[in-house]
Amino acid sequence: MRQRLLPAIACSLGLLIAYVDSRPTWDDTGITAGSILLVSGLLAMLADRRPWLWALTTGAWVPLYGIVFTHNVASILALVVAFVGAYAGWLLLWGWRSVFRPA
Repeated sequence: MRQRLLPAIACSLGLLIAYVDSRPTWDDTGITAGSILLVSGLLAMLADRRPWLWALTTGAWVPLYGIVFTHNVASILALVVAFVGAYAGWLLLWGWRSVFRPA
């Protein structure tokens, strides 16, 4: 059940972040990047596998909007931030499990 629900949550949160970032009154790149980092990291920790999938489903929406509608190629950096967050979350979970492994 969890593996079917998480991709929908990831896409929804990624779309929500892209929507907020696309608003004309929104001009805070740091909060957008931080939310992408946090969401992709948390989803990678919850899913326990395939951090690249959570980075793509969360972080692809901002560059997609940026490239298609505003011709802003620099928005591809949001995808880099998503990958950093997803792999950081996955590594934190892996480290946690290796330290606190039940005997």
